Amino acid sequence: MTKQSYAIIGSGALGGLYGALLAKAGHEVHFLLHSDYEFVKQHGLTVESIWGDFHLPSVHAHNRAESIPPCDVTLLALKTTNNHLLEKLLPPSTCGAGVVLCLQNGLDVESDAAAIVGNDRVLGGSCFLCSNKVGPGHIRHLDQGRIVFGEWGPTAIPISERARRIESEFQSAGIEVNATHDLPMTRWRKLLWNIPFNGLSVVLNASTKELIEDNNSVALAKRIINEVHAGAAGCGVMIPEMFKEKTMEATRVMVPYDSSMRLDYLAGRPMEIDAIFRRPLAAAERAGVMMPAVATLADQLSFLGRKHSA
Repeated sequence: MTKQSYAIIGSGALGGLYGALLAKAGHEVHFLLHSDYEFVKQHGLTVESIWGDFHLPSVHAHNRAESIPPCDVTLLALKTTNNHLLEKLLPPSTCGAGVVLCLQNGLDVESDAAAIVGNDRVLGGSCFLCSNKVGPGHIRHLDQGRIVFGEWGPTAIPISERARRIESEFQSAGIEVNATHDLPMTRWRKLLWNIPFNGLSVVLNASTKELIEDNNSVALAKRIINEVHAGAAGCGVMIPEMFKEKTMEATRVMVPYDSSMRLDYLAGRPMEIDAIFRRPLAAAERAGVMMPAVATLADQLSFLGRKHSA
């Protein structure tokens, strides 16, 4: 079977890593780049990874979405704060029959892509990944890396043939990946980590190691996790109780890591408050479940974001 072609919209710590692994495995991969474009065009991509270091001296680099040809799969790895650009960024690579695999953080973020390409051409997934872009065309993958993805929809949907094909190609490229029939469960499980640890890392100005080693921040994280767990249940997503402690334990054994939200805040970039906080809060409230600690954390982040950009 012919290997599928891929477009990477958002070639940073996440998209750059997975795109580079697919290119290394022989797939045609097109990378949309901005500030790194000239460097990557001349020098390629360098990846330091727990799965093995490598360098790609030449890649398909683009500085305009319009120059990307139609691809079978478009990986959407852009921060959700830039989703207002999707109307311009997605059509070139998806103008054929290709699908979008949305690997963004948050809840129901797939709807932004679906509004452009159609509901039936969108899959979504969560990346359990510790990775940073440490220089132009230079990705450092520190820990974890698993992707769980499936067909987008409000309820569980059987694993499709196209999802199985993407899963197989990712696995052949050395990426740890699992297709799922229950994307809502995957999204809420990721929020068990994203909401407390992304949020607290900014508000408390701390790395994951500092948060998990302090009794007070651990107690606060557990309170937030309990609220997210209840919010998910209110929305019909019954996450097994054990995942609350698994979330804490995964953070205990994680390499010292600055969350993506903290890095965005320190760099003066917009934070993904809407996707990671406001959308889950609204979904839970519609279901009659309030998450007061989560709401307070979201308000604190909004204040810090406004103050930082002033």
